[in-house]
Amino acid sequence: MNPLLDPALLFFVLGLGAGLIKSNLEIPPALSRFLSLYLLMALGLKGGFALAASGLTSGVATALGAAVLLAVAVPLLDWQWLKRVLPPMDAVGVAATYGSVSAVTFVTATHVLESQGTPAGGHMAAAMALMESPALILGIVMANGVRSAGAVLPAGSAAVLSRPAGFSTLGPHLREALTDGGTVLLLGALAVGLLTGAPGAAAMKPFTGDLFKGLLAFFLLDMGLLTARQLPGLREMPRRMFAYALAAPLVHAALALLLASLLQLTVPDATLLAVLAASASYIAVPAVLRHAVPEARPALYIGLSLGITFPFNLLVGIPLYQALAQALLAN
Repeated sequence: MNPLLDPALLFFVLGLGAGLIKSNLEIPPALSRFLSLYLLMALGLKGGFALAASGLTSGVATALGAAVLLAVAVPLLDWQWLKRVLPPMDAVGVAATYGSVSAVTFVTATHVLESQGTPAGGHMAAAMALMESPALILGIVMANGVRSAGAVLPAGSAAVLSRPAGFSTLGPHLREALTDGGTVLLLGALAVGLLTGAPGAAAMKPFTGDLFKGLLAFFLLDMGLLTARQLPGLREMPRRMFAYALAAPLVHAALALLLASLLQLTVPDATLLAVLAASASYIAVPAVLRHAVPEARPALYIGLSLGITFPFNLLVGIPLYQALAQALLAN
């Protein structure tokens, strides 16, 4: 099946179109939250079942190490450019957001690979969990560094500068990031799948099989509606940030694919590693940044990640990264 004609992706397009024509179609927030938790639970279980079948090999450790390396390198590299074109705290917010990952993009890419009969290793679900927090930790550290340096910040942030500099704010926000419900559910489900193995996979097959495809499509319909609501706010964005929101995922994916080629990862694993590196958080990291880095503008980092990068990755990025992975790694 052509990835662009996958029913789940087409439902995202349907939601985007419905939002743009201002349809009254909507998904209740409680149902949307249930769908996101279901997808994380199902993904964790599937990853655990696959990991139980393959075992903890050197290849698994290599892929996880590559994921952590990218999770540290991407926000640091982006920060070097962003601080030259944005106010310091806005640069921190965008770098942390783009250094983290989008679970929905990852779940969609996983579904696309499985529908083509080329699933990635179950350990890639653990890779996603490992890549979520490093950028947030680095963002908080960079923000504290900006405050201690007394950098000029946007109007209205003077009260924040009066707080003591240092890393005293890191602990509570780090705990919030590591105990996020989605992360706990994903890792917990991964552990359940790993412990129960093949019998567990057989027992949960209806939950993680056909039901998964339908509920993913329903969730992407909701994501299309949510994305459409973000688009009007993009009119006030600087044009160079539009370019960043499109170029950053391509650069990040290229770094991931180069690393995957050097480490000789499989094509499916390399594809998902590129998807993770190219994605940007718009839920977990922004939620923490609102409190940890209140000087940064949420409209900027959420608008870019959700309004531009998310639909780009979903509709263009996933098939592109897969094609590049095949060209680099297929023998």
